[in-house]
Amino acid sequence: VIQNAVQEVERIHGVKLDMEHLPDNDPAVYQLISQGKTEGVFQLESGGMKQFMRELEPTCLEDLIAGISLYRPGPMDFIPKYIKGKNDKDNIQYTHPALEPILKNTYGCIVYQEQVMQIVRDLAGYSLGRSDLVRRAMSKKKASVMAEERKNFVYGIGDEVPGCVKNGIPAEVAEKIFDEMTDFAKYAFNKSHAACYAVVGYQTAWLKAHYPVEFMAALMTSVMDNASKVSGYIEECKKMGIQLLPPDINEGFGHFSVSNGKIRFGLAAI
Repeated sequence: VIQNAVQEVERIHGVKLDMEHLPDNDPAVYQLISQGKTEGVFQLESGGMKQFMRELEPTCLEDLIAGISLYRPGPMDFIPKYIKGKNDKDNIQYTHPALEPILKNTYGCIVYQEQVMQIVRDLAGYSLGRSDLVRRAMSKKKASVMAEERKNFVYGIGDEVPGCVKNGIPAEVAEKIFDEMTDFAKYAFNKSHAACYAVVGYQTAWLKAHYPVEFMAALMTSVMDNASKVSGYIEECKKMGIQLLPPDINEGFGHFSVSNGKIRFGLAAI
C-alpha cells in the first residue's frame, strides 16, 4: 500500500517521497490518529483501537509503540493506568524509585519484555543472559522456574546475583515488583516488534494526512478482489470528501488511480 501510494504521488505531483526518513513528530499525523480517523492505517483501524487512540491522544512515536503493545488481552488492564499517567505526569507512582528511569517513558507501567529484563538487571544485578531466562520463563508461564527466580530476585544467588535486598530494596517491595512483572509478562510484547508495527502505522497515517487521495487509491487497490472492503473504503472516501470517478478506458489504469484530485475506479476491480 505504501509503495503504491508513493508511486502515485510521484506520478501526480512529481515528488519522490523517502518514507524511511519521515520526521516522526508531525502534529498532523498525531491529530489524525487522535481523532480516530485511522481507517486503512496499519494496526490502528479496528473499532476498539480507534477508541483507544481517541482516549490516548498519542503525541510521539513512543506513545504509538506503547499503544500497540497494550491493546491486547492482559496488558489491556494497564490501559487506564497508562492514560492517567500520560495525562497527569505528577501523579505517577513507582513501587520503588529505582523503577523510575526504566518506566518513565511508559508512565510507570510495565509495557515491554525489555523492561522486565532491565528491572531484574538494574534492581537485582542479573546478567544480560540471566535476565533473558526470566523473560522466557515469564512468557512461557513456567511456575517452578518463576518460584526459583523470585527467590533469586529478592535475595540473590551467592556471588553471582546480589539480589534486591543487598541493593537496598526491602524484601516486601521486591516481592511486590516481582508480582507486577509476573502479572504483566504473561502476555508481554517485545518492544522491538511493536516499534516496527508503530513505524509502519505512522507511515500509513502520514500518507493519509498529507496525500489522502493517493493513499486511499492505493488502499482500494490492495483490496480490489474483496467487494465488501472496496465498498467500505468508498464510504470512507465519501466521509473524507474524496469523489470517486467511474472506470474510464481512456484514462484509467488496472489499479485505482488519481485523476484531478479524485479517485478513478480501477479497471481490474470491475
